Amino acid sequence: MAYLGLWLVAMLIVLIGESVGPDWVGIYAANDRAAYILHTVVILLTIVCVPLSLRGFAYMMTHRLPVGPGRIAFYVRLNLCRLLLLALPVWTGLVAHYLTLSRTGLLCALIALTASLFCIPSANRMRRELCQDDDED
Repeated sequence: MAYLGLWLVAMLIVLIGESVGPDWVGIYAANDRAAYILHTVVILLTIVCVPLSLRGFAYMMTHRLPVGPGRIAFYVRLNLCRLLLLALPVWTGLVAHYLTLSRTGLLCALIALTASLFCIPSANRMRRELCQDDDED
């Protein structure tokens, strides 16, 4: 559900940005300082969050996965944190795109959305990731 929520909120931002009109869309297009700050924030969020969500998750799965009954709960919390890390640049990038009418925010949002495709949850993937330590014992 959380994975679907990431994409639904992104689509909702796009629908609102395309349908609301000139009320808030492009409000910072003429303000170079605000556009620069927004672009910098979105770029830094993308640079930090995408690798952290992809490589940090792999690290946590190999080094910090607990043994015992809390294993599945930890896995679910870890996946939620991973999706939130990807959601930050997606949602911020889309909002920045509509506020500044620049493609920088859109590009960063698309990078994070593409990275979220590597996080598609499935039952087989979950079994494989949760049982990797059992094979070593």
